[in-house]
Amino acid sequence: MQTIELRPLKLTDFNEVLLWSRDEAFCSANEWPAYRDRDELLKWWETCVNNKSEDFMRIGITLDDRLIGYADLACITERSAEFGIAIGDSTLWGQGIGFRAAKRLMDHAFEVLGIEQLSAETHEHNVRSRGMLERLGFEEVSRLGAEEWAGKRGGMIEYRLNLQ
Repeated sequence: MQTIELRPLKLTDFNEVLLWSRDEAFCSANEWPAYRDRDELLKWWETCVNNKSEDFMRIGITLDDRLIGYADLACITERSAEFGIAIGDSTLWGQGIGFRAAKRLMDHAFEVLGIEQLSAETHEHNVRSRGMLERLGFEEVSRLGAEEWAGKRGGMIEYRLNLQ
């Protein structure tokens, strides 16, 4: 079985990130401009790697020691955080890798950070994201305004999960 781990981001991961920026499916799903300028992308990645924020954490997802995505906890408070995950290599989508990485992030949030509640949001047309959140136990709590995602206009769905 493939080994999925979470680990700190590294500057040496940049070549993988550069490949993601050339993956049109990933860029569309994550609202990245495709084929981003290399220097601009490198500055963004350096900011991600060197982030020292107390209320935001971005951590790398590896598959057999290769960086394949990242997971976020944002708006971190004593008991809650916003949850997000992105698998950068779209050829790996639909294999349960994001789900397994998400489970690891949820365990870390609860066991290490003491977070008791996670929230997440996704576009109504993002069927993969919605399915993963629901399989993880997140429940829909509201529908927000409309936005465009992957060329489709639709509503945003807010989810919540109690980890206790």
